[in-house]
Amino acid sequence: MKKFYKMLVLGTAVFATPAFAEDTLYVAGYSGDFQTMFEKEISPRFAAAHNVKIVYVAGNSSETIAKLQAQKANQEINVALVDDGPMHQAVQFGLCDDVADAPVYNDIYDIAKVSTFQGKAVGLGLVATGITYNKRSFEKNGWAVPNSWNDLTDPKFLQRTASNPISGTYGLNTLVMFARLNGGSEKNIEPGFDAVRQKLAPNILSWSSSNAQLAQMFQNGDIDIAVWGSSRAVALNKTGFPVEFVYPKEGAPAIVASACAVAGNKLPEKAQAMLQYLASPEVQAKLATQGFGPTNRNAKVDGSLAAEVPYGDEMLSKLVNVDWETINKNRADWTKQWTRTVEK
Repeated sequence: MKKFYKMLVLGTAVFATPAFAEDTLYVAGYSGDFQTMFEKEISPRFAAAHNVKIVYVAGNSSETIAKLQAQKANQEINVALVDDGPMHQAVQFGLCDDVADAPVYNDIYDIAKVSTFQGKAVGLGLVATGITYNKRSFEKNGWAVPNSWNDLTDPKFLQRTASNPISGTYGLNTLVMFARLNGGSEKNIEPGFDAVRQKLAPNILSWSSSNAQLAQMFQNGDIDIAVWGSSRAVALNKTGFPVEFVYPKEGAPAIVASACAVAGNKLPEKAQAMLQYLASPEVQAKLATQGFGPTNRNAKVDGSLAAEVPYGDEMLSKLVNVDWETINKNRADWTKQWTRTVEK
């Protein structure tokens, strides 16, 4: 009997050792409805397949990058999911590991490929920056549906237009597009500043950094048209308010939700496995429910949802990438110029 108890205690000790402990994978990403969906519909399957507990760390892209920088000597986060602008900064700061080769990445559209992020991240979802307009207001006034960035400068929209400032991605993309339309580029931004100051700014009622406030301006009848994201327009439309989203003929800058395995993270193999899982067609279809167009060409999205997100070859042909390497080098100076000369 004593021998039996001795064996029982020994066995219990063996199963309690760290070798059998469940790993914890920390995934940092967007908050709100996205977090709820991720925890309910994405995490459980991966956790079961890889014998890992997933802890979701919610925050906006800037907050996530700040956490990675603060923890650089001892990373807690294993996988980071942020917008492409901040992701390019993370890559520049050495915060992301190389993406391990995997067959699933062969199915990623060019606009979101691993090579776009210098081999350090992969694009997982697409949002278009374009024009949102009040359909009811346009029909009442007999106005044609806008189809160009230059339509935002029409005098009939005097103090009836809104956009993010340069601190927001939609506002930054607006500056870049007006530079391109006027003979400039990210490397020659002055034509963009001239056009924004002289042609667009007079029409702007508010350079709002709050998407909730911009939605409220539409609902209050304060504005008729705005620069906004496809996902934001769809969300407002679903409340019953008649806004429509337009991909301008000159191109709609893409915001690419992207993910990387954090450099120096404690579970590198499982972090890489999570990236591959997030890039799979099945997970891509789930991300589409949160307004992100699939980056995997094999993802299947149903009819109504397919019309709400950038989806398929035809829609993606309307998207354009911006030069984040140049933007991130110059953004601080551009922000000072914007504050001094645009929002003065």
